Amino acid sequence: MAGHSKWANIQHRKGRQDKLRSKLFSKLAKEITVAAKMGDPDPDKNPRLRMAVKEAKSVSVPKDVIDRAIKKSQGGDAENYDEIRYEGYGPNGIAVIVEAMTDNKNRTASTVRSTFSKNGGNLGETGSVGFMFDRMGEVTYPASVGDADTVMMAAIEAGADDVQSDEESHVIYCADSDLNTVATALEKELGESETTKLVWKPNMTTEIDLEGLTKLMKLLDLLEEDDDVQRVTTNFEASDEVMEAFGNS
Repeated sequence: MAGHSKWANIQHRKGRQDKLRSKLFSKLAKEITVAAKMGDPDPDKNPRLRMAVKEAKSVSVPKDVIDRAIKKSQGGDAENYDEIRYEGYGPNGIAVIVEAMTDNKNRTASTVRSTFSKNGGNLGETGSVGFMFDRMGEVTYPASVGDADTVMMAAIEAGADDVQSDEESHVIYCADSDLNTVATALEKELGESETTKLVWKPNMTTEIDLEGLTKLMKLLDLLEEDDDVQRVTTNFEASDEVMEAFGNS
Protein backbone atom coordinates (compact mmCIF):
# COMPACT_ATOMS: atom_id res chain seq x y z
CA MET A 1 0.00 0.00 0.00
CA ALA A 2 1.25 3.48 -0.77
CA GLY A 3 2.57 5.43 2.20
CA HIS A 4 -0.07 8.14 2.22
CA SER A 5 -2.88 5.62 1.94
CA LYS A 6 -1.42 3.50 4.73
CA TRP A 7 -1.04 6.53 6.99
CA ALA A 8 -4.58 7.66 6.27
CA ASN A 9 -6.05 4.26 7.05
CA ILE A 10 -4.09 4.01 10.30
CA GLN A 11 -5.14 7.49 11.42
CA HIS A 12 -8.75 6.76 10.51
CA ARG A 13 -8.71 3.47 12.42
CA LYS A 14 -7.16 5.01 15.53
CA GLY A 15 -9.71 7.79 15.50
CA ARG A 16 -12.57 5.33 15.32
CA GLN A 17 -11.13 3.29 18.18
CA ASP A 18 -11.09 6.34 20.41
CA LYS A 19 -14.59 7.40 19.44
CA LEU A 20 -16.28 4.02 19.54
CA ARG A 21 -14.26 2.12 22.12
CA SER A 22 -17.10 0.05 23.60
CA LYS A 23 -18.35 -0.89 20.13
CA LEU A 24 -14.84 -1.92 19.12
CA PHE A 25 -14.49 -4.06 22.26
CA SER A 26 -17.77 -5.78 21.40
CA LYS A 27 -16.62 -6.57 17.85
CA LEU A 28 -13.29 -7.95 19.02
CA ALA A 29 -15.04 -10.06 21.67
CA LYS A 30 -17.31 -11.47 18.93
CA GLU A 31 -14.26 -12.44 16.86
CA ILE A 32 -12.71 -14.16 19.91
CA THR A 33 -15.91 -16.11 20.60
CA VAL A 34 -16.21 -17.27 16.98
CA ALA A 35 -12.53 -18.22 16.76
CA ALA A 36 -12.73 -20.19 20.01
CA LYS A 37 -15.95 -21.92 18.94
CA MET A 38 -14.50 -22.95 15.56
CA GLY A 39 -11.31 -24.36 17.05
CA ASP A 40 -9.64 -25.02 20.38
CA PRO A 41 -10.46 -22.59 23.25
CA ASP A 42 -6.74 -22.56 24.13
CA PRO A 43 -5.03 -19.71 22.20
CA ASP A 44 -1.77 -21.68 22.14
CA LYS A 45 -3.49 -24.40 20.11
CA ASN A 46 -5.66 -22.13 17.94
CA PRO A 47 -3.80 -19.64 15.67
CA ARG A 48 -6.94 -17.68 14.76
CA LEU A 49 -7.90 -17.30 18.41
CA ARG A 50 -4.35 -16.31 19.31
CA MET A 51 -4.42 -13.55 16.68
CA ALA A 52 -7.84 -12.35 17.84
CA VAL A 53 -6.66 -12.15 21.44
CA LYS A 54 -3.51 -10.29 20.40
CA GLU A 55 -5.53 -7.73 18.44
CA ALA A 56 -7.86 -7.26 21.42
CA LYS A 57 -4.92 -6.74 23.77
CA SER A 58 -3.37 -4.21 21.36
CA VAL A 59 -6.29 -1.86 21.97
CA SER A 60 -6.46 -2.58 25.71
CA VAL A 61 -9.50 -4.85 25.85
CA PRO A 62 -9.64 -5.97 29.53
CA LYS A 63 -8.51 -9.52 30.31
CA ASP A 64 -11.87 -10.39 31.89
CA VAL A 65 -13.67 -9.41 28.67
CA ILE A 66 -11.34 -11.67 26.66
CA ASP A 67 -11.78 -14.58 29.09
CA ARG A 68 -15.55 -14.14 29.11
CA ALA A 69 -15.64 -14.19 25.29
CA ILE A 70 -13.69 -17.47 25.21
CA LYS A 71 -15.93 -19.06 27.87
CA LYS A 72 -19.02 -17.94 25.95
CA SER A 73 -17.88 -20.02 22.97
CA GLN A 74 -18.11 -23.19 25.07
CA GLY A 75 -21.65 -22.55 26.27
CA GLY A 76 -24.71 -23.99 24.61
CA ASP A 77 -26.14 -20.51 24.13
CA ALA A 78 -23.27 -19.21 21.99
CA GLU A 79 -24.64 -17.45 18.89
CA ASN A 80 -23.94 -18.78 15.42
CA TYR A 81 -22.40 -16.15 13.16
CA ASP A 82 -21.82 -16.23 9.42
CA GLU A 83 -18.74 -14.47 8.07
CA ILE A 84 -19.57 -12.48 4.94
CA ARG A 85 -17.51 -10.20 2.70
CA TYR A 86 -19.18 -7.36 0.81
CA GLU A 87 -17.47 -5.45 -1.98
CA GLY A 88 -18.37 -2.15 -3.54
CA TYR A 89 -17.34 1.32 -4.62
CA GLY A 90 -17.37 4.46 -2.52
CA PRO A 91 -17.21 8.11 -3.67
CA ASN A 92 -14.68 8.79 -6.47
CA GLY A 93 -14.71 5.09 -7.38
CA ILE A 94 -12.73 4.05 -4.30
CA ALA A 95 -12.78 0.27 -3.78
CA VAL A 96 -14.24 -0.82 -0.43
CA ILE A 97 -14.22 -4.26 1.22
CA VAL A 98 -16.56 -4.78 4.17
CA GLU A 99 -16.05 -7.82 6.41
CA ALA A 100 -19.07 -8.72 8.51
CA MET A 101 -20.00 -11.32 11.11
CA THR A 102 -23.75 -11.70 11.43
CA ASP A 103 -26.55 -13.86 12.77
CA ASN A 104 -28.94 -12.40 10.17
CA LYS A 105 -27.62 -12.20 6.59
CA ASN A 106 -30.66 -10.39 5.21
CA ARG A 107 -30.47 -7.64 7.83
CA THR A 108 -26.77 -7.05 7.31
CA ALA A 109 -26.94 -7.09 3.51
CA SER A 110 -29.84 -4.62 3.54
CA THR A 111 -28.06 -2.25 5.92
CA VAL A 112 -24.73 -2.36 4.07
CA ARG A 113 -26.40 -1.83 0.68
CA SER A 114 -28.43 1.10 2.02
CA THR A 115 -25.37 2.71 3.60
CA PHE A 116 -23.47 2.54 0.32
CA SER A 117 -26.33 3.92 -1.79
CA LYS A 118 -27.10 6.81 0.58
CA ASN A 119 -23.47 7.94 0.76
CA GLY A 120 -22.25 8.18 -2.81
CA GLY A 121 -21.34 4.54 -3.32
CA ASN A 122 -22.78 1.31 -4.61
CA LEU A 123 -22.55 -2.27 -3.44
CA GLY A 124 -21.20 -4.68 -6.03
CA GLU A 125 -21.00 -8.44 -6.42
CA THR A 126 -18.40 -10.49 -4.57
CA GLY A 127 -15.21 -10.15 -6.60
CA SER A 128 -16.11 -6.77 -8.07
CA VAL A 129 -13.21 -5.05 -6.28
CA GLY A 130 -11.44 -8.00 -4.67
CA PHE A 131 -8.89 -8.18 -7.49
CA MET A 132 -7.53 -4.80 -6.31
CA PHE A 133 -6.44 -6.37 -3.02
CA ASP A 134 -4.27 -9.27 -1.89
CA ARG A 135 -5.20 -11.35 1.16
CA MET A 136 -2.08 -11.24 3.33
CA GLY A 137 -0.80 -11.66 6.84
CA GLU A 138 0.29 -8.46 8.58
CA VAL A 139 2.57 -8.21 11.61
CA THR A 140 3.22 -4.78 13.14
CA TYR A 141 6.10 -3.73 15.39
CA PRO A 142 6.94 -0.34 16.88
CA ALA A 143 9.93 1.46 15.35
CA SER A 144 11.79 1.01 18.65
CA VAL A 145 12.46 -2.73 18.04
CA GLY A 146 15.26 -1.85 15.62
CA ASP A 147 16.23 -0.04 12.45
CA ALA A 148 14.76 -0.88 9.06
CA ASP A 149 17.68 -3.13 8.03
CA THR A 150 17.49 -5.17 11.25
CA VAL A 151 13.76 -5.73 10.86
CA MET A 152 14.13 -6.49 7.15
CA MET A 153 16.70 -9.21 7.87
CA ALA A 154 14.49 -10.72 10.58
CA ALA A 155 11.51 -10.65 8.21
CA ILE A 156 13.46 -12.36 5.41
CA GLU A 157 14.66 -15.06 7.82
CA ALA A 158 11.07 -15.58 8.99
CA GLY A 159 9.78 -16.04 5.44
CA ALA A 160 7.96 -12.72 5.03
CA ASP A 161 7.37 -11.09 1.63
CA ASP A 162 7.65 -7.36 2.32
CA VAL A 163 8.42 -4.79 5.03
CA GLN A 164 7.30 -1.16 5.17
CA SER A 165 9.13 0.91 7.76
CA ASP A 166 8.67 4.52 8.83
CA GLU A 167 9.44 6.63 11.90
CA GLU A 168 6.55 5.08 13.87
CA SER A 169 6.40 1.40 12.94
CA HIS A 170 7.51 -1.60 10.92
CA VAL A 171 4.72 -3.39 9.04
CA ILE A 172 5.65 -6.86 7.82
CA TYR A 173 3.61 -8.71 5.19
CA CYS A 174 3.51 -12.40 4.34
CA ALA A 175 1.28 -14.93 2.57
CA ASP A 176 -1.96 -15.40 4.47
CA SER A 177 -1.28 -19.12 4.95
CA ASP A 178 2.16 -18.36 6.43
CA LEU A 179 1.04 -15.84 9.04
CA ASN A 180 1.28 -18.08 12.09
CA THR A 181 4.70 -19.42 11.08
CA VAL A 182 6.12 -15.99 10.23
CA ALA A 183 4.70 -14.34 13.35
CA THR A 184 6.16 -17.07 15.57
CA ALA A 185 9.61 -16.75 13.97
CA LEU A 186 9.52 -12.94 14.26
CA GLU A 187 8.58 -13.15 17.92
CA LYS A 188 11.75 -15.13 18.63
CA GLU A 189 13.87 -12.43 16.97
CA LEU A 190 12.03 -9.19 17.76
CA GLY A 191 9.78 -10.00 20.71
CA GLU A 192 6.00 -9.80 20.83
CA SER A 193 4.37 -7.85 18.02
CA GLU A 194 1.81 -5.07 18.44
CA THR A 195 -0.66 -6.76 16.09
CA THR A 196 -0.80 -9.96 14.05
CA LYS A 197 -3.73 -10.37 11.69
CA LEU A 198 -5.04 -11.12 8.22
CA VAL A 199 -5.68 -8.07 6.06
CA TRP A 200 -6.75 -7.04 2.56
CA LYS A 201 -3.72 -5.17 1.19
CA PRO A 202 -4.38 -2.98 -1.88
CA ASN A 203 -2.31 -3.91 -4.93
CA MET A 204 -3.52 -0.77 -6.72
CA THR A 205 -4.68 2.54 -5.27
CA THR A 206 -7.02 5.32 -6.38
CA GLU A 207 -6.24 9.01 -5.85
CA ILE A 208 -8.77 11.05 -3.95
CA ASP A 209 -9.25 14.79 -3.39
CA LEU A 210 -10.46 16.55 -0.25
CA GLU A 211 -14.13 16.55 -1.22
CA GLY A 212 -14.01 12.86 -2.10
CA LEU A 213 -12.11 12.00 1.08
CA THR A 214 -14.68 13.80 3.22
CA LYS A 215 -17.50 11.84 1.60
CA LEU A 216 -15.58 8.57 1.81
CA MET A 217 -14.84 8.98 5.51
CA LYS A 218 -18.53 9.56 6.19
CA LEU A 219 -19.32 6.28 4.42
CA LEU A 220 -16.61 4.42 6.34
CA ASP A 221 -17.78 5.83 9.67
CA LEU A 222 -21.35 4.73 9.05
CA LEU A 223 -20.27 1.25 7.94
CA GLU A 224 -18.08 0.81 11.01
CA GLU A 225 -20.90 1.90 13.31
CA ASP A 226 -22.89 -1.17 12.22
CA ASP A 227 -22.62 -3.84 14.92
CA ASP A 228 -22.41 -6.57 12.25
CA VAL A 229 -19.41 -5.01 10.48
CA GLN A 230 -16.04 -6.17 11.79
CA ARG A 231 -13.69 -4.15 9.58
CA VAL A 232 -13.60 -2.00 6.47
CA THR A 233 -10.71 -1.69 4.00
CA THR A 234 -10.25 0.75 1.12
CA ASN A 235 -7.66 1.45 -1.59
CA PHE A 236 -7.66 5.26 -1.52
CA GLU A 237 -4.48 7.30 -1.73
CA ALA A 238 -4.34 10.97 -0.79
CA SER A 239 -1.57 13.55 -0.94
CA ASP A 240 -0.05 15.09 2.19
CA GLU A 241 -1.86 18.33 1.38
CA VAL A 242 -5.25 16.59 1.18
CA MET A 243 -4.65 14.65 4.40
CA GLU A 244 -3.57 17.80 6.23
CA ALA A 245 -6.61 19.71 4.97
CA PHE A 246 -8.88 16.82 6.02
CA GLY A 247 -7.29 16.72 9.46
CA ASN A 248 -7.94 20.44 9.90
CA SER A 249 -11.52 20.33 8.63
